[in-house]
Amino acid sequence: MSRIKIFDTTLRDGEQSPGVNLNQQEKLEIAKQLERLGVDRIEAGFPASSKGDFQAVKAIADTIKSTSVIALARTVKSDIDTAWEALKGAAKPAIHIFLATSPIHMEYKLRKTPEEVIATSVEMVRYAKERFDEVQWSAEDASRSDLNFLAEIIEKVIDAGATVINLPDTVGYSTPAEYGNMFKFMKENVPNIDQVTLSCHCHDDLGMAVANSIAAVENGATQVEGAINGIGERAGNASLEEIAVALKIRSDFYPYQTNLVLNEIKRTSDLVSKLTGMHVQANKAIVGRNAFSHESGIHQDGVLKHVETYEIITPEMVGVQEANTLFLGKHSGRHAFKEKVQEIGIELTEIELQDAFTKFKALTDHNKEVTDDDIYTIIMEIKTDSKQVDKYELNSFQVYYGTANTPTAVVRLITPEKDELEAALTGNGSVEALYKTIDSLIEEELNLINYQLNSVGGGKDALAEAYVQLSVNGEVMNGRGSHQDVLMASANAFLNAVNRYITKHSTVKKQETVTQ
Repeated sequence: MSRIKIFDTTLRDGEQSPGVNLNQQEKLEIAKQLERLGVDRIEAGFPASSKGDFQAVKAIADTIKSTSVIALARTVKSDIDTAWEALKGAAKPAIHIFLATSPIHMEYKLRKTPEEVIATSVEMVRYAKERFDEVQWSAEDASRSDLNFLAEIIEKVIDAGATVINLPDTVGYSTPAEYGNMFKFMKENVPNIDQVTLSCHCHDDLGMAVANSIAAVENGATQVEGAINGIGERAGNASLEEIAVALKIRSDFYPYQTNLVLNEIKRTSDLVSKLTGMHVQANKAIVGRNAFSHESGIHQDGVLKHVETYEIITPEMVGVQEANTLFLGKHSGRHAFKEKVQEIGIELTEIELQDAFTKFKALTDHNKEVTDDDIYTIIMEIKTDSKQVDKYELNSFQVYYGTANTPTAVVRLITPEKDELEAALTGNGSVEALYKTIDSLIEEELNLINYQLNSVGGGKDALAEAYVQLSVNGEVMNGRGSHQDVLMASANAFLNAVNRYITKHSTVKKQETVTQ
């Protein structure tokens, strides 16, 4: 069986999904879970794009030990230098540089001749090689490039020191036959192609990212790039969990294997979903909540008689617990709770553990059953909520609502300066009234862009989880909150977005003060 390397770009291309805005702590938590999942490379971000991204990439590089950490850079010396500064503490640092090779990109975006594109690529690969042992070069929009030109530039960047050649279907235009043929052509027409790893990177604009990726593997690619849950630019990237499980289930047809720990897939998917606010569609392959459900009577009858009649993947293979039932209750103690946290696999400090336990006990006062999903939600809310700066705190609120009355909210709020403010406003609905009132007490300029409300688990006492996208002084921030009460969850999410903004800018100010 040939081994296929898995290159995860959830934290770079995946974070470029519209509306996704992860902070450093959230990126670090995802990176640690990706390491547990067993990916070969984590593309941690684009360090030259912002100070925040630089700090996040550096934190990941300094933490992750068993997985290679890679950073994106343009074919510009300053980008490569910045990437090295972020990655030099990594156990296995690598760089990913790119330049477009299609006629439309060279003419209209780069305004460079093919000869200039070759010269720039060769020069920058050679420059990157002075710092990095592993240099990946990508031919942006490769699937719409002239194959002979592509073969020429690939041969030259390999001679310059590239160790990985990536041929992306950047705009999701290619078909499996076309995309596979491009890899076959390079294997046959680039004399030094055996000196490098061939990598594929597919987008899902036409819904063929996974199929194209597998076609590339069938024709010589030994590295697959993608994102958890298929998130990414526009329609997203190839879904890594779908590719890995497809290769496993159809090992009779595909003589390839990966190093992924398959039973970590569901946990990884859930973490990415919670922290990005991008919910997985119910019928999503492998990780959707309906992936192992059977509605049809004929299907149910078949599964009861023999599970393989309609189920080709066991839930346990990808880490799905079919019976997400009671494991802890109101009489459970701190020791039992701590063991469950360790079982879930998230590291908490003693202070974080105590905070999580307090929230758990509050939940058991209302819920007879507390599920793994409930505990996971509590843990991640505690883990990714920075407590290093003074922030807005909700003292209390009351919403008056009835079919014959105008919804009215009364809110008491504690400011970062520890002042206590109170206001009352009306709205067209209870959430609008609540949000308008909170907004009136906050000095930042706020504009609600998106609001989502979901339940964690099922039943009348399910935990509510709210997500908001909020413009704070013109900067888009994501916020989330959970509670048994939907209004409290909504209020928590709104304030979480504002506080993320405050935390981010307080951190920047501290860094500038230290620098000065």
